[in-house]
Order: sequence, then structure tokens, then C-alpha cells
Amino acid sequence: MKNKFVGLLVIGMAIIIGLIVILFNTALTTIVNTSCSHGTTCPMYGTIRTQTYISVALIAIIVVIGLILLFSKEEKQVIVKKVKERIVDKNFKIKEENLKLLDSDEKKLYQLLLENKGTIFQSELVEKSGFDKVKVTRILDKLEGKQVIQRMRRGMTNVVLIKN
Repeated sequence: MKNKFVGLLVIGMAIIIGLIVILFNTALTTIVNTSCSHGTTCPMYGTIRTQTYISVALIAIIVVIGLILLFSKEEKQVIVKKVKERIVDKNFKIKEENLKLLDSDEKKLYQLLLENKGTIFQSELVEKSGFDKVKVTRILDKLEGKQVIQRMRRGMTNVVLIKN
């Protein structure tokens, strides 16, 4: 949605710049017509033509950028969709050997992972467990050391996965 808004904004700016260029060229042509005594052979006419071509080319480039933004898709939606597909596709079983190796806090986080089909954002673990961020991070470090879980970076947080 943001790309479309920015694209429309860029196209609107290109239209405003186009209007300014038209007004400027009209005023400049009027000035050259009244002040140039050489007629159409005056070098100022060539300068006006060159400035017009350059400004039209710049406006066209700005419009193309606006159209690209207008019709492009946001990457964030694709990334979120892939993460959701992965969560739905995994089937996890409680491993007895994993539970015996864990202390009570580790078991609590492991249980939260199981309830969320083996995948959860680290920030959600903090919320659902009631532990503070530092404690959750330290517990996850221990679980990672025991090869029970794996953390993957996703934006500003981590996704915690149960290792098979």
C-alpha cells in the first residue's frame, strides 16, 4: 500500500514539475521574442529547445519511477507469507529425551514452542512466558547449545524453531 501511495506522490510531483517547465518555457520564449533581434536564427531559441528536451526527459524518468512504485509489490508481504507457510507445514512431536535434559524454565519455553507448532517469534516467547527479554535470551542460548532449538533472524526479531 505504501508503494502505491509513494508512486502516486511521485507522479503528482512530476505533473507539477511539468506545469512549472511549461510556464517557464512560455515566459522564456516571450522574453526571447521581445528581446532577440536576430529572429529565429538567434542562439537563444536553440537553448530554449535544449532546455525543453532535458526537462521533458527528466519528467519522463520521474513518471517511470512513479509507475514502477505504483505497480510494484512489497517484499514484506512475500516474506511474511513464506514464514507462515513454513509454520503450517511442520509437524512436531514431543521428544522425551529433549524434555529430560531441560530445567523448568527451559521446559516452559519448549512447551510454548510446541503449542505454536514448533515455530514462534522470540518477542512472542517473551510475552507468553512472562520472563523478561534477557532471561528468554539466556534460556534460548542454553537450548541452542543443547541442540534443541535454532534461531533465525527475521527483521528486528528472531524466529525460534525446534530442531528435528
